[in-house]
Order: sequence, then C-alpha cells, then structure tokens
Amino acid sequence: QVQLVESGGGSVQAGGSLRLSCAASGYTYSSDCMGWFRQVQGKEREGVATIDSDGGTSYRDSVKGRFTISQDNAKNTLYLQMNSLKPEDTAMYYCAAGRGPKYGLAPGICAYDYWGQGTQVTVSS
Repeated sequence: QVQLVESGGGSVQAGGSLRLSCAASGYTYSSDCMGWFRQVQGKEREGVATIDSDGGTSYRDSVKGRFTISQDNAKNTLYLQMNSLKPEDTAMYYCAAGRGPKYGLAPGICAYDYWGQGTQVTVSS
C-alpha cells in the first residue's frame, strides 16, 4: 500500500548535522502517525521521534534539543533534522508509518504498519 524510502544518511564528525528524509508513496493517504527509529548491530531497535496527524511530536530523552521531526504533507515527506551529533547516534535509521488515535489507539500510541529500508548514519569522534 505505502512505500517509504529514506535518504540523507552519511558519515559525519561529532558535532555535525544531518537531515534525513523519508518519502512516502502509494495509494494510502490515511497514515495517522509516523516516526523515526534506529538500530545498532546487536541491539534492539529503538524509537527516536514520532509525529501525529495533528503535528504533535515526541522524542526520546537522549535526542531532545538536538533532533527535530517534521513533515511536509504536500510532498508526503517526513524529515529528521539531527544536530550536535554524537558517536552514540551511529545507527541505521528507519522511518515508519501507521495507525494512531484515529484508528482507536490510545493517545501517543502508534501501530506501525509500513517501514522503509533504512539509511545509515555514522558519527565519528
């Protein structure tokens, strides 16, 4: 139904910035929430930031003040601006889209149905 394609990853030095993009396409326009996740080899995937259909956002504590999630509805594109990058931010980053409160889920809860292939972010010290 929906295809998600991430871009913008790369290698940067600590303190640098990157902006990730997630382009959505397909015949479904009813995604109620979207988010960014990351995963390090050998570790569990963790949520980074989320945004709902009303523009409400949420961030994990370790990226607050450094990362900003946003969306351009006209372009069906999700963004993650990452500033002041740290080596611990190194991971494969994935975008996802799914169902939220409009589908009966509790506020702040998103059931992610669609996932991108990921884009690698590497931060060196």
